Amino acid sequence: MARKPEVFVRALTMEEGRRLQRITRSAKDPVKLRRAIVVLMSAQGQSASAITSLMQVSDDYVRQVVHAFNERGFEALDPKWSGGRPRRISEWVRERICLIARTTPAEWGLTGFSTWSLSKLAAHLVQLQLVTSISRWHLARILKAGKVSWQTTTTWKSSNDTGF
Repeated sequence: MARKPEVFVRALTMEEGRRLQRITRSAKDPVKLRRAIVVLMSAQGQSASAITSLMQVSDDYVRQVVHAFNERGFEALDPKWSGGRPRRISEWVRERICLIARTTPAEWGLTGFSTWSLSKLAAHLVQLQLVTSISRWHLARILKAGKVSWQTTTTWKSSNDTGF
């Protein structure tokens, strides 16, 4: 079997080297720490096989980390966790929910209340058939992620009267 060619990280600037050293000293995530050490050792001229024996990782892992760093830079050091169930509410629907939450109920022809509550907004979204069902807590998470916040209006700010 032929020996794999040596793989080294691209030439780093002084600032990139300092940033890598900072990451190796202060990273809380063990995956990011391990990847930063691999890149730093490769930048110092260590071969993939030497890094493999020192770090107790596979040869393919070292090559994968070096290639990823050469392509994407420091973004390649962050782990891409993708666990959990896929989202049931699409990004388009989430944006639409945030747009609706920024409007007033009167703009939708709803009378009797001047501001949205989470339960009223959830009922309205089901009525519009945007979602089949949604809990108040999940709706609150969507609105928080969309940076939608509102304060309860006091009686002097708006009126429940339809003829106002």
